[in-house]
Amino acid sequence: MAGEIPDLVAEARTGTGKGAARQARREGKVPGIVYGGGLDPLAIQIPFNELVKKLKAGRFLSTLFNLKVDGEDDVRVICRSVQRDVVKDLPTHVDFMRLRRTSRINLFIPVEFLNEEEAPGIKRGGVLNAVRPEVELMVTAGDIPEKLTVDLSGLKIGDTVNIEDITLPAGTRPTIDRNFVIANISAPSGLAASDEDEDEVAADEVEVVGEDAED
Repeated sequence: MAGEIPDLVAEARTGTGKGAARQARREGKVPGIVYGGGLDPLAIQIPFNELVKKLKAGRFLSTLFNLKVDGEDDVRVICRSVQRDVVKDLPTHVDFMRLRRTSRINLFIPVEFLNEEEAPGIKRGGVLNAVRPEVELMVTAGDIPEKLTVDLSGLKIGDTVNIEDITLPAGTRPTIDRNFVIANISAPSGLAASDEDEDEVAADEVEVVGEDAED
């Protein structure tokens, strides 16, 4: 059930303090620190271009990484802060926290919709609106679900799928404490416009009847 955890390759950084950090930046690296997990802090540096690429991909602060450093055991980490240059908005330092397999963390898990062809509402021209293509869940680091699945079989136009309609993997729960909407099937635009026209006609007829009654 666990999804593939992306690798994050870094180098051990010799020396600490501002001088060592400036040297790393001159070499095209972003200095960082890895802490927690009952081990001593580890000073690292990450190639600038690789870090920027991952930052631009999004969800960097909520993605679990497999940190690979030569001479060190691979370890699961999550980023806890990214310091940036106040003028250029480029990363200047990153902090990572080690996680045990039993650690609880919040992550965004993608939602996959199944059996669209079996949904009567979609067969009639309805449109699937994925309100939340990702759902933030509290999960265990050692057992992260790859995705959540929603079975659309039998859903009609106007039907809604809420978080309580999804069977969540054991040990996970939403970070939002309410029954929020995941997706719905809306009427096609043509049908919706037709319904609005009918409502307007009905309203006009009511007004006419009212006027006749007064006469």
